Amino acid sequence: MDPREHPPHGRFDPSLAPVLVVEDGDVVEAVTLDSGWHALEQPEAALAAGDPGGLLRWPGHDPALDPGHALTGPVAVRGAEPGDVLEVRIRDVRPGAWALTGAGSRETFADRAAGVDGLPREVLVWRLDEQRRTAVDQHGDRVAVRAFPGLVGTCPAIPAGAGPRSTVPPRRTGGNVDCRELVAGSALFLPVQVPGALLSFGDGHAAQGDGEVAGVALECPLERLELQLVLHRAAVPGGEAHDDDGEAAWTLPGGRPWASTPAGVVVLGTGTSLDEATADALGGVVDLLVARHGLSRQRALALASAAVDLRVTQVVNGGVHGVHAVLPPGRLEIAG
Repeated sequence: MDPREHPPHGRFDPSLAPVLVVEDGDVVEAVTLDSGWHALEQPEAALAAGDPGGLLRWPGHDPALDPGHALTGPVAVRGAEPGDVLEVRIRDVRPGAWALTGAGSRETFADRAAGVDGLPREVLVWRLDEQRRTAVDQHGDRVAVRAFPGLVGTCPAIPAGAGPRSTVPPRRTGGNVDCRELVAGSALFLPVQVPGALLSFGDGHAAQGDGEVAGVALECPLERLELQLVLHRAAVPGGEAHDDDGEAAWTLPGGRPWASTPAGVVVLGTGTSLDEATADALGGVVDLLVARHGLSRQRALALASAAVDLRVTQVVNGGVHGVHAVLPPGRLEIAG
């Protein structure tokens, strides 16, 4: 999939026709724009000078119709129905040759906390090396590249006549979760709320720290994003869903998204405050331990206190904060 053939969109809307319909288990290969609707190719002079004003915009973007992130999709999975779980296996992520980040002039939690909300915005323009291992800005600052898609989400159910939903806040269906652990080799489990699932993705990040504290990461196009879409059929009581081969894929009460990543099992919590997001992530990881191992909730929480890390995912997405609970591999062994 390429934005030059499949125009991107900037909203969640179940009335959007899918640009691609795939079967359970199919692999999707895509090129994605950066979140800010810039052209894929940029003038070398603008990159070298660190001049954001010299960067080209994506032609034909209507910000009134598509005000959010530039997203690829939606991709429909044949046979997906509400109550199913879509497993999105992130097989390969390769960022493009440039990235942007910046800070200042925004009325956000992070800008106010850092005292830059009243200061002019300063933009850093980054160029990535040929191997996509290092990014260097116009000042010579360097960061290691660790790329991932910031936004991967199924379409939320929207009441008739309610209008599209913003791409900014993360939801139970995923979306703009901005979790830095969703690198290649991860699998993200998302509830299906509309027929076909209608998966959208993009918002490439060449690098990001936990919290995404400036409101943006190293925002970049992705010259390659490879996803395998595996459908797990109707969730059944007890926190378990089954695919056609009878293998179990765990889902969580309340439909929280979660992931299996190189860093370990990750449960994504959200809330209008960090307290709420922490409670959501913590409740989710206890639910997961109870469902997988038949533990009491007390025992699950006690084990989580010994083995689970709570990390701030982001504090910048439309008043919805994120906290993720991480259970690293090998840290906890539960007796049978």
